[in-house]
Amino acid sequence: MGIAWGVLSTARIGARFVEGASRTAGADVVAVASRSQGGAQAFAAAHGIPRAHGSYEALLADPGVDAIYVPLPNGLHIEWTVRALQAGKHVLCEKPMDRRPARVAAAFDAAERAGLVLSEGFMWRHHPQAAQLRELLGADAIGDVRLVRACFSFALAAQTDVRLDRALDGGALMDVGCYCVSGARLVAGGEPLSVSAHAVTRRGVDTRLTALLRFDRDMLGVIDCGLDLAGRGELEITGSKGRIVLSDPWLAYDPRIVLERGDAREVVAVEQADSFALELEDMCAAIRGEREPLLGRADALGQARTIEALYRSAADGRAVSVR
Repeated sequence: MGIAWGVLSTARIGARFVEGASRTAGADVVAVASRSQGGAQAFAAAHGIPRAHGSYEALLADPGVDAIYVPLPNGLHIEWTVRALQAGKHVLCEKPMDRRPARVAAAFDAAERAGLVLSEGFMWRHHPQAAQLRELLGADAIGDVRLVRACFSFALAAQTDVRLDRALDGGALMDVGCYCVSGARLVAGGEPLSVSAHAVTRRGVDTRLTALLRFDRDMLGVIDCGLDLAGRGELEITGSKGRIVLSDPWLAYDPRIVLERGDAREVVAVEQADSFALELEDMCAAIRGEREPLLGRADALGQARTIEALYRSAADGRAVSVR
C-alpha cells in the first residue's frame, strides 16, 4: 500500500490525476469528495475509487487518507489547501496556487508548522522533457541565454465556464499563462526584475494577455496566453550561439526538443512519460522523507509574485517591479 490520496472535487482534471496514480507504485487514490454524495459516487464508480464523500469536510476527516489533491477553481485553492493541512493531510495543490504571494506564504507556513508536504501542481516540470531542457541549458548548448518566448492558448467554448469567473480568480493568465510564467522562470533561473503587461478583458477577467519580462543578465522574456485564441503552446529559448524550441512543452503529448546552431538542426529525442505519474512519485517521495519536493515554497512564491506583478502592470498600464 502506497500513500493514500483523496481527491477534493470531481473536476475533470481529477480523472487525469487518478490515471497518473494508477501508473505509480507509491500512490493509491482511496477516496473522492464532491459537494453531493451522488456526484462523488458517480466519479468513484467511474474511476475505481473505494470511498465517496458527499462533502469536502468529510474527505478531510477521513482517517484513511494521507494526502489531498486540490483541483478546485483557482479562488478556492488556498482555503482548502490550508484546511487540508490543518486536518493533518499533505497537499498537492493544482496550479496556480494563488495570485497573491501573501496567501501562498501563509499556506506554506501552515504546512511547515504541521510538518507536512505542500507542493504546487505544475505537472509539466516533472516530465523528462523539462529535465532534458535544463541539461541542455546547463551544458551551454546555445551559449548565453538572451531571450525566452512562451505561449499557451486555446478557444474556450462555454461562456459560463469557471475560467471566466472573476470571483474564482479566472482568466487566461491564471489558467494557461501561468505555464508560460513557469517556463520563462525555469529558463531564467528565477523571477524577473520587472514586467510590462497588456490584457484584453471580458466580464472582469483577462481573456488575452501578453507581457515583456526583464530578467537578470540582460535577459528578456516574452509571454502570451489566451482563452479566445487558436490552440498554441510553445517554448523557445534563443542564445548567443543558437536556439532551442519545444513545440509541446506543457502537455507533452509529443515531446521533442529542436536544437539549432548555425546551419545545424538536431532533434533531441525525449522519452514518453506520464507527467501526472511523475509528479505524484515526486510528491510521495517527499512525504516519505526521501527528498524535498521538486516544487516547494520558493518556486510557488516566485510564481505568485510574478503573476501578481503582471496583473498590476496590466491594470496600471506601466512596467512594475517584481521584487
